[in-house]
Amino acid sequence: MTSEISIPLAEKLRPIVLDEVVGQSDIFSKGKSLRVAIESGNLPSIILWGPPGVGKTSIAKVISNTIDAHFISISAVLSGVKEIRESIDKAEFMRDQQNKKTILFVDEVHRFNKSQQDAFLPHIESGLIVFIGATTENPSFEVNSALLSRCQVYTLKALSIEELGKILERVMDQFNDLIITDNAKKIIFEFSDGDGRKLINLLEIVCLRALKEKKLEIDSDDIKKTMSDKSRRFDKGGEQF
Repeated sequence: MTSEISIPLAEKLRPIVLDEVVGQSDIFSKGKSLRVAIESGNLPSIILWGPPGVGKTSIAKVISNTIDAHFISISAVLSGVKEIRESIDKAEFMRDQQNKKTILFVDEVHRFNKSQQDAFLPHIESGLIVFIGATTENPSFEVNSALLSRCQVYTLKALSIEELGKILERVMDQFNDLIITDNAKKIIFEFSDGDGRKLINLLEIVCLRALKEKKLEIDSDDIKKTMSDKSRRFDKGGEQF
């Protein structure tokens, strides 16, 4: 029970298969080139470009599930040459010992400098890794041309109100005894601004607070109170978050 509670809801609700991905129908609808490539197992190296909370990491994990590949994830914010080398060593082990593909997912890839980005090139070309880079910045300006030329770029869009609504329903399914008013939903959608992770994180806090207070209904005041508390608690730079 403790381990279940310690897992953030945003992580628990990550999609497992393609049909569970919310949004991005322009590239994930049946018959679209990326979906065909994933389902056929012939995925090229790609870069996912889009705003925060639209599913870049989730999409990468769904891809690895679909094509039965070993999945390695590193963050350019927290990693350097050492982590890149370790990832390549692991990919070589999986290929040689288990005859398995490796998907190397690099979050915030634009944070790596040119030499760090160049380190992936020979391994993409040899087929050792399928590279998936995620970035919130325009890759034409922030990803070096050598890496960019070896990847297909897919642009992800902020989630619509309808799509945020689907995510909200998945969250509320985790809290069976609670209901949420339409006005509360409207405030959450406006606050989330197309960011699914933002919606989940806020709603999880609201729901847990409601359960603690033995409430059965979440209204707009509950949302506003939680948003106000978050504003007071978290510093301007977000370092405490």
